[in-house]
Amino acid sequence: QVQLVESGGGLVQPGGSLRLSCEASGFLFSSAWMYWVRQAPGKGLEWLSQIMSGGHKYYADSVKGRFTISRDSAKNTLYLEMNSLKSEDTAVYYCADITMGYWGQGTQVTVSS
Repeated sequence: QVQLVESGGGLVQPGGSLRLSCEASGFLFSSAWMYWVRQAPGKGLEWLSQIMSGGHKYYADSVKGRFTISRDSAKNTLYLEMNSLKSEDTAVYYCADITMGYWGQGTQVTVSS
């Protein structure tokens, strides 16, 4: 069956960095358009970034220049490198193949001193 399993979240100080991973299985990851989405406390889902099967990448203005999406198709893994983290980046982060309706369970990122 399809699985998306995020990891790498945690508590980090403002200005710090984290790298999120998302291990995919059960579908053809290499050809999937993959997304990172987050949900801050009390707020709706926010699209952050996507990477197309051909490697093109797109970012929300809120994370452009600070976050980098990448994929390793040999490992069926999606990544989100997050730098210069701010308190407003605190959220549950999800990876997803939105087109197919596949979502991970999410990983909590908390940015606080």
